[in-house]
Amino acid sequence: MAVEELQSIIKRCQILEEEDFREEDFGLFQLAGQKCLEEGYVAQVLDILENEKNKVIIRSMGWNLVGPVVRCFLCHKEEVDKREKCLKMLDLLVKLCHPKELLLGLLELVEEASGNQISEVLLLLFVPLQTVIQKLHSKKAYSVGLTLSTLWSQLSLLPVPYTKEQIQKDQHGLGRCCKALVTFTRPFVEEVVKNKGHSLEDGQEELKAELLKFCFKSLKYPLLTAQFIEVLEEDEEDPLKSFASEIVGFILAIGDSLPKVIFQHGRKEKCWDNPDLEEEEGSQLAESMASLAYLVFVQRISIDQFPLVLSPLYLLQYNMEHIEVLLKRAEESVSSKGLDLLESSLLRMEDGSLLHHYLEIKSFLTVPQKLVKVMTFCPIETLRKKGLKVLQLYINKLDSQGKHILFRCLLKTSNHAGVEGYVIQNIKNQIDASLKRTEDRKWFTGTQLISLLDFVLVLPEGAETDLLQNSDRIMASLNLLRYLVIKDNESDNHTGLWTELKKIETNFLKPLHTGLNMSKAHYEAEIKNKKESRRESLNSKNLCPVTVGGEKIPHVPNMTPEMQLQVLHSALFTFDLIESVLARVEELIELKTKPTSEETARLK
Repeated sequence: MAVEELQSIIKRCQILEEEDFREEDFGLFQLAGQKCLEEGYVAQVLDILENEKNKVIIRSMGWNLVGPVVRCFLCHKEEVDKREKCLKMLDLLVKLCHPKELLLGLLELVEEASGNQISEVLLLLFVPLQTVIQKLHSKKAYSVGLTLSTLWSQLSLLPVPYTKEQIQKDQHGLGRCCKALVTFTRPFVEEVVKNKGHSLEDGQEELKAELLKFCFKSLKYPLLTAQFIEVLEEDEEDPLKSFASEIVGFILAIGDSLPKVIFQHGRKEKCWDNPDLEEEEGSQLAESMASLAYLVFVQRISIDQFPLVLSPLYLLQYNMEHIEVLLKRAEESVSSKGLDLLESSLLRMEDGSLLHHYLEIKSFLTVPQKLVKVMTFCPIETLRKKGLKVLQLYINKLDSQGKHILFRCLLKTSNHAGVEGYVIQNIKNQIDASLKRTEDRKWFTGTQLISLLDFVLVLPEGAETDLLQNSDRIMASLNLLRYLVIKDNESDNHTGLWTELKKIETNFLKPLHTGLNMSKAHYEAEIKNKKESRRESLNSKNLCPVTVGGEKIPHVPNMTPEMQLQVLHSALFTFDLIESVLARVEELIELKTKPTSEETARLK
């Protein structure tokens, strides 16, 4: 019945001129054709499309069948013969139909795809879309831009694979789609390249702008979050890394030189004097440029485009903004790229070669603060360790004054006892290095050191400071003070310690004594209470929270009474350890300041 309806419409329209087709005819043709395909009359519809007598009808009305043909193809996954016939019909429609209407129909199909069908639809339509666009002579640039934008929007719905197994399996088809997308785009890039160096017509300039927009969108997705796998199977390549190489190649082919692209962004200028790219400014362009910097300097894609004369310091300066952008993102795949880019930039430099003047540039202070956030908040242990490693590398590259400035900044902003303890250990190392040399020692001796120690040898909240939470910082401070007392004699006073001793005792040692006494008494009382109530707790299988002074200890799960006692004893052990180091420091101070027997006799 459906076939007869379609043939009846075809027969009536065969005697009409194309301009005489009515709107009603288009609707009836589409409904009848769709019904035929749904009922399985695929061969009959193909015969109608192949009939030369129907060429005018198909040219005018055929684009309405694109959707039903594609849906028919997707529905018959197990029927190879029907799928082949659907592909023939699609080829015929692309060959015969008016390109403008056909393009809109194809893009509508792309937009309708969802879930697991996205990659299947895209892979099916890449070639038809390319063929149709090539037929368009007017508004070609607009059509390319619209198509690339639609394809990218759908592509961005696919999850990015992270592991080697996910990349090889390519379950969602992202790798295959990226490969096909490069093939789709290349002819249009070649068209612009062919005219490069000459004055481009308006249409060519528009096409160039649309292609660049697409390239920068691709740098953000999927390349910003993509993990590149170095070793796959033999003769197997990472599809996303290949895609990255192609995208960078397209940018170089139709845009400016690679150094100009990266460095102009660092100067807050536009990459191209083109108003069509203004919408790419802001965070999207910043993330795209950061992705590009990573691909060039870490993955070494097109690195040969950079002049060898550029110094490592020059490259670091222009990469710092890109590094900051990458470290801002919480995703492991993005922040790890920031760490890799910073590490690769720093490894090219000599220790102590990064002058303190560079810390006047905002990113040179914000980047180490971002590293601290990675070290303290990132849930991935390997990234936390990498963040610590890169921070130390950064510290090593700074000159003495730069280290002094950075240490002050981190002590003020980190708000993390472990990080503060780590910074204090670095300060100790710098003091030790300064005392062993005769030059460049001013920043970690004398008055400059004292200004730094004012941040170190102090309890944030006096005797009320939470000693347990700040134990890392306190232990590092005590160890630093012990080192200063041992290394620097009162008669030499290279570090300025002995001049400031009274202030240190007032602001640090005495409050610490008071705080230790209060904390130990508090925890000992809590232990006594727990022991007295342990018999009742043993009779109950319920877990209960750990409380000290009526308040639950944060970040400690509910525990049995025995486990709680173990935690409380561990806290007391920490206080005993702090107290023993404090006692040793005070003993050393007394030994150093106590008059010798010879001096005592002279005074008498």
